[in-house]
Amino acid sequence: MRLSAVVALCVSSVFTATVAAEDWSRFRGAQGQGIAEGTIPLTWSGEKNLAWSVELPGEGSSSPIVVDNRVFVTCYSGSGSDAKRHIVCLNADSGNQLWTDAISGPAREDAYQGYITEHGYASGTPVSDGKHVYAFFGKAGVAAWTVEGKKVWQRDVGQMSSNRRWGSGSSPVLHDGILIVNASEEARAIIGLDAATGNEVWKAEYDLLELCYATPILAKGEGDVIEAVISMPGEVWGLNATTGKIRWFCEIGNGGNVSPSVVLSEDAFYTFGGYPAQQTNAIRRGGRKDITDTHHLWESRDSSYVPTPLYFDGHLYWVSHRGQAFVVDAKTGETVTRERLDDLKSGGSPVYASPIKVGAHLYVVTRRSGTYVFEATPEMKQVAKSEPLDESDFNATTAISNGRAYLRSNQAIYCVK
Repeated sequence: MRLSAVVALCVSSVFTATVAAEDWSRFRGAQGQGIAEGTIPLTWSGEKNLAWSVELPGEGSSSPIVVDNRVFVTCYSGSGSDAKRHIVCLNADSGNQLWTDAISGPAREDAYQGYITEHGYASGTPVSDGKHVYAFFGKAGVAAWTVEGKKVWQRDVGQMSSNRRWGSGSSPVLHDGILIVNASEEARAIIGLDAATGNEVWKAEYDLLELCYATPILAKGEGDVIEAVISMPGEVWGLNATTGKIRWFCEIGNGGNVSPSVVLSEDAFYTFGGYPAQQTNAIRRGGRKDITDTHHLWESRDSSYVPTPLYFDGHLYWVSHRGQAFVVDAKTGETVTRERLDDLKSGGSPVYASPIKVGAHLYVVTRRSGTYVFEATPEMKQVAKSEPLDESDFNATTAISNGRAYLRSNQAIYCVK
């Protein structure tokens, strides 16, 4: 059995929501691994392989999700305390709008300046259990709707700001009726909410959570307890996903801000990010309490600031914000491939979205230079490239469902098939 299949089996056993196999129900898919079976087109344009496109009521960096033939995406309009957060539901076949709703901004919001201009006020990807859809909007709170559009609840999770005032960047995840929210920016806490009511079930607070923008990953820990694993400046945590209690931690050498999610293999966790000490770490799965000296496998500084990487077939794959493609041996940390993407438009960070794997290919969406397609092998041979479908930024990770790709820009959402 291929290692990627082993990982899929390992992770699927911890996902308890009632979504169909072809759904893409959260950030980086139902398993949070960024991997889909089947095929999608290698290239597309306004005249080729484009099923539909829909203008959005505002900008945003959040990714679309697809559940029960519905596409959900969030965005924002306005700025600062005047910013409204929108959720839009579209028919996955036609792009027709099924419903939309909006949430007013909080009384106090970080100003639209600095790095907030890079991603805006709608950066968290929604998550769905097939009956409800949940969205995290930073200081504007967390809200839940039925998939038919009835608002069920809304809850504030904090009004704090980090010392850099960069806004929120994480996405919520679901475990057994608990909605897990990384509210590090708003409350220096990871919070578990009752998905039915929005009431707080547990709260894990720690000052080190400042500048932690990562989305938690769910994994089986020692004793088959489901853990929410998250990396932050200087540490990695494994929380009991049901109670919020810390089961283990591992000290690591990265500082500053951490945005990528922890990546899961069959026997290890991999962490990325940090500033200025950017670092990749491998940590053996299992263990309790302080596992720094017993489970830390290797570290490497041959990396850079990255979106969340991919793991499959014994290798880690990513493309840095600056446009460098890396392939790393997951057992040793040795770099196998390091190449810069050709023909990237200069200025800012050319790559914001996380890569995805669909069948035998890797897809890398860049902000302004289109989508690059590579063979899903350690050589990462480029096989295709599509030009951007509009002139705005493409910051979102692509969603895959039923042989279709759903791309999202600051202007519109596109269905490719």
